[in-house]
Amino acid sequence: MANIIDMPKLSDTMTVGTLVKWLKKEGDTVKAGDMLAEVETDKATMELESFFSGTLLKIFAQAGSQVAIGAALCAVGKPGETVDAPAAPAPKAEEPKKEEPKAEAPAPAAPVAAPTPAPAPAPVAPTPAPAAPAASDARLKISPLAKKIAAQQNIDASRLAGSGPGGRIVKADVLAAAANPALLRSAAPAAAKSPGFSPQASGFTRGPIQEDRVAPVSTMRGVIAKRMVESTTTIPYIYVDIEIDMEPLLAIRSQLNTGLESQGVKLSVNDFVLKACAEALRRVPAVNSSWQGTGIQYFGAVHMAFAVALEDGLITPVVRDAHAKSVFQISTEAKALGKKAKDKKLAPNDYTGGTFCVSNLGMMGIPRFTAIINPPNSAILAVGTTVTKPVVKNGQIVVGQTMTVTLSADHRVFDGAVAAQYLAALKDILEKPALLLV
Repeated sequence: MANIIDMPKLSDTMTVGTLVKWLKKEGDTVKAGDMLAEVETDKATMELESFFSGTLLKIFAQAGSQVAIGAALCAVGKPGETVDAPAAPAPKAEEPKKEEPKAEAPAPAAPVAAPTPAPAPAPVAPTPAPAAPAASDARLKISPLAKKIAAQQNIDASRLAGSGPGGRIVKADVLAAAANPALLRSAAPAAAKSPGFSPQASGFTRGPIQEDRVAPVSTMRGVIAKRMVESTTTIPYIYVDIEIDMEPLLAIRSQLNTGLESQGVKLSVNDFVLKACAEALRRVPAVNSSWQGTGIQYFGAVHMAFAVALEDGLITPVVRDAHAKSVFQISTEAKALGKKAKDKKLAPNDYTGGTFCVSNLGMMGIPRFTAIINPPNSAILAVGTTVTKPVVKNGQIVVGQTMTVTLSADHRVFDGAVAAQYLAALKDILEKPALLLV
């Protein structure tokens, strides 16, 4: 009897998986442990393993389809063995719902939405030959504003190529032609222009920034949207921030990286921040917690999650037992997890079970921001960039380097005083970075 391989649950929040591609085809011989396909979950793209040896007899879900957990993907058995189709075939990839065409059904009152000329005369009905110099503005697909600007600029709108929906001429097309007469369809002489600023010569353009389109939401982006709405609508937030003197940490980091360069060691500011966050949780353990509805879960270990930006969203890999690891161990693990995240090769154990999270936009030059809590965590730390600015030290104004961090906290779990205690502990640790090396 053939073995049916179903869609497994590859993450804690997964409800469906997108079958990216099959690595085997029907009729191929497979062994237990062979990779059959790539599946995209709400967290990452992972490989589907075969637990049986035999022949891939039948594929039930095609590449690109979304398959519910437990639905049949394929069958593996003996060559020539017959396989019955699953009772509930896997659904195909979801197409974006197109409700707009209903609202844009052809009607005399809105001929501009129709793809072909309306039977009744209308001021904006499309014409099959808009490039004809003799055509009047009344027969062009042109917006009222673009028509007005074209008249002010003495531009023959019939010589313009429209970049709007369905070839409609919009304001940007007229302005672009005004700046560069060569964009006009015909070679008719254009009025002399006075010298001045040229957007094209300066590397700027006035055309559309991208094609108007509706893109289907990926599994990851859909889950991110759902969880962020859940977080911001169910959690009562409190935000607390603090400014940290970064000169001592930057100095010791530079010394370590210089002295250990031959050993391939290169510590980042974020490595120190992750370690310091874990040590601060040791001092203020109430922050290492989770709201459970009828109780509050307090965690004895710090499983430190950190945000990694991906092409279609972000993911939070977890450095487990960060409280018991050195800054060097955390640095090595964080770099390895970050690479796996970029390659979409994280296993479920790599990104689940975090008890605290750090989101760092400092490397992108952001001085300060607030981050959204990733449930069931009760807090997340937003880390800004290090800023050089005047500071007061020993009663004197000097040049200093400071970093602002903001704690977003679940007010159900702890209050502002606890959040302030945590940031005070974090500040003390980061301003005495030698303690992180003990």
